[in-house]
Amino acid sequence: MTGPPPPEAQDERARSEGAQDDAEVVGQSLEHPELFARLYDQYAPDIHRYVTRRLGEGPADDITADTFLTAFRVRARYDLTRTNARPWLYGIAGNLIGKQRRAEVRALKALARTGHDPVAASWVEDTDSRVAAQGPLAGALASLSAGDRHVLLLVAWAELTYVEVSEALGIPVGTVRSRLNRARRKVRSALGADPAFTLDTTEVV
Repeated sequence: MTGPPPPEAQDERARSEGAQDDAEVVGQSLEHPELFARLYDQYAPDIHRYVTRRLGEGPADDITADTFLTAFRVRARYDLTRTNARPWLYGIAGNLIGKQRRAEVRALKALARTGHDPVAASWVEDTDSRVAAQGPLAGALASLSAGDRHVLLLVAWAELTYVEVSEALGIPVGTVRSRLNRARRKVRSALGADPAFTLDTTEVV
């Protein structure tokens, strides 16, 4: 697996069985490993986009592949009471991103200093350019602790709910809230509380 397939290339059979939840897929994959590919088809594009925004296109290919290889290897430990595997997969991806946090911070500091950086350019999309291309935001993100930055970006970029972030990181929801509030204060302060440059971290229930 070198990168995520485009949405139109997803397995038709997986889409036709949309009523089957992720826990069932994981459970059945213990006896039929090939079924695990359904989770890859469904979630790899989102994971890849998220990692690209954090680290750039090159690392995103490897981390996306490693995320699903790791998930496959440890799938016997998956909590089958959780019908949605998305937080679990983001948690694995987050651990892999964490191993490259120095590279991420260097890229953010470079963007804050110069206003342009190759890594940052790769995760700036048209709809995000007025936010992500701003040096003050990059500097604010770089100044956050790894834990606070990870919570903020899981909510703002991956669009996970507070509960899903809790599941992904294995921390209480209260800790998610406190980290997010702390991160938002720092970002808003760095941006002068300008609404045009404030990351939307409204909770989705």
